[in-house]
Amino acid sequence: MITTSLCMIVKNEEKVLERCLNSAKDIVDEIIIVDTGSTDKTKEIANKFTSKVYDFKWIDDFAAARNYSFSKATKDFILWLDADDVILDEDKQKFIDLKNSLNSSIDIVMMKYNVGFDENGNVNFSYYRERLIKREKNYKWESPIHEVIVPSGNLYYSNICITHKKEETKYSKRNLEIFEKLLSKNIELDARQLYYYSRELMYNSQYEKAISYFNIFLNNKNAWIENKINACIDLSNCYKEIGNNEMAISSLFRSFEYDTPRAEICTNIGIYFMEKENYELAIYWFKQATRIKPNLQSGAFVQIDYYKYIPYLNICVCYNRLGKDKIACKYNEKAGKFKPNSIAYKNNKEYFKKIKIC
Repeated sequence: MITTSLCMIVKNEEKVLERCLNSAKDIVDEIIIVDTGSTDKTKEIANKFTSKVYDFKWIDDFAAARNYSFSKATKDFILWLDADDVILDEDKQKFIDLKNSLNSSIDIVMMKYNVGFDENGNVNFSYYRERLIKREKNYKWESPIHEVIVPSGNLYYSNICITHKKEETKYSKRNLEIFEKLLSKNIELDARQLYYYSRELMYNSQYEKAISYFNIFLNNKNAWIENKINACIDLSNCYKEIGNNEMAISSLFRSFEYDTPRAEICTNIGIYFMEKENYELAIYWFKQATRIKPNLQSGAFVQIDYYKYIPYLNICVCYNRLGKDKIACKYNEKAGKFKPNSIAYKNNKEYFKKIKIC
């Protein structure tokens, strides 16, 4: 059996830290908490679970803080979590099974990160992250913001999920401010940082500036294809926000320059034409989305509802507006197979029942 160190960096996480540690304490062999300047009861809570609580002076660099936490680990593998993450019971058992069976040749275990949920708590947005790291390989975190360990070596994609349970809804300007400090020092952003800087601008409603930087990013030859495709979606949304619908749709089609279509792109194109009341064309693009299979191991941000549920539901709406309710009902039932408890599906079903279509 392998041994594991849980390494975390925290600051003012008194609302969520205990929940996180309770979910992980029984499946790891040591807990290391690195505090970057808490002024609440975060350290007091951490001390309930471990004596290995360390201070790290914050230097606007998440990678540096994480590398420091990793330097304190003593076990075979290092698991990292954020304070607002949890490991659900079903995933705890999978984790224990993994510890008992993991091949010694594995360097990094990739785990799915569930970060988005629908109204019924079903996962609709997830992606794989490098989550369990072999300590002796001495991997290093890179990038001061949206830090990453670039996956290399012998990777294993597990069925274990880490669940993100964010408490705060207000978006912080912290990351944007760190990027601005880097730029003020004339530090050149690499391709990955350009992408995330553009997103931070978008999240903070600086749409014109975000558009400019997304375009700079998309012209970068070193940029990762999956980030480019997601950037096209983000760029489209920015153009929508400033009322430029022509560039919004153009940005979606731009993604085809980089790789084969993704369902997220096709669904968004369908929504564009549906809003234009061009229902036949919208149906075409929604149907294209349903024919694409998600690549869950690509590392991309996968919004799984865009591959079946959302396009089927929108096809239903389009056929209804075309006066073809029998076909519309059929597609509502297709959507219902993926989300039988969906409010939209149930409302549509009730509507069709009232008009005695199906």
